Amino acid sequence: MSHDIGRLHHVGHVVSDMGEALNLYRRLGFTLAPPAYPAMAPSKGAAPEPFGTANTHADFPRNFVELVTCVPQGGAIRVPSEAKLVPLRAPAELLPQLVERISSTSANIAASLQRFEGLHILMFSSPDIDAAAARLSAARVAHGGVNTVNRAVETADGTRTESVRYLEIDSREPAVRPGTVAEGRVGVVADLDPLVQAARQLDHPNGALDLVEVVTCVAEADLDATGARYQDYLGSPAQADGPSRFFDLDGARLTLVSDSQLSTVLPGEHAPAVPAFVAYAVAVRDLAATRKLLHDNGFPLSRTDSGNIFVPAASALGAAIIFREASQVRR
Repeated sequence: MSHDIGRLHHVGHVVSDMGEALNLYRRLGFTLAPPAYPAMAPSKGAAPEPFGTANTHADFPRNFVELVTCVPQGGAIRVPSEAKLVPLRAPAELLPQLVERISSTSANIAASLQRFEGLHILMFSSPDIDAAAARLSAARVAHGGVNTVNRAVETADGTRTESVRYLEIDSREPAVRPGTVAEGRVGVVADLDPLVQAARQLDHPNGALDLVEVVTCVAEADLDATGARYQDYLGSPAQADGPSRFFDLDGARLTLVSDSQLSTVLPGEHAPAVPAFVAYAVAVRDLAATRKLLHDNGFPLSRTDSGNIFVPAASALGAAIIFREASQVRR
């Protein structure tokens, strides 16, 4: 593994209705903060109104799962009652650039939803994002350069400002939107600040401790090319595991599987499109306790050959969610 990519940073579940998604994830046993909605006054003196994209996280010590939606313009806006509006604050000369960036992100999220509701974001974590950017450039991987944003985050101790440095990988295909590749938004983010992350709510009733796998489904004819592309992204070769290939990410995995073999890896699952991120896995403290919670909350459960359990995508807003005993995760 390249020294400049360490592990999974987060995966993004794009949803059409944030209120429905909050209810689903809490029934799944995840703890979520109230979603944050950027807001701007439509005219001088008017009250700020939500726009752009809204999100919240299921946080773990080293990474997180993100729920994200876009705020529709010119129509009814369904904002959960618990949502927090975050008014944009920036120097006047920088505000247009900030609004343009948020609008571009929102357009990408809207395009993702038109494709399907489910997983559309995969970010890797880097201890040295400038080195990662230089290596990607040397490997002729197109990207938008390292960006820095400051955002307000809610913690148990109140609101804190977090500085986030990231880059987005661009596809070489002209039909794919800037800031995305064929399967969605892929990029690299500087490692989470452990002090900020420790102050967030990390206790989940389902016992989730860590994001440990993302499964990507591709057309069988594209499996080799996709593996080569991610080898350039990550700076390491894929390894074989039965019908799938995987990249080791500090004990976690990025798994690539063809559409013809997906049901072998995740029985009963079918990709909504290819290529696509179709599932993610979290390590849990006690799999038997997690299974009971999910069963008691009415979720259908499937089982993999390795003994993991998962909630099918059809019951989880388009994303299969895998639960794995933490003691089985290699570090």
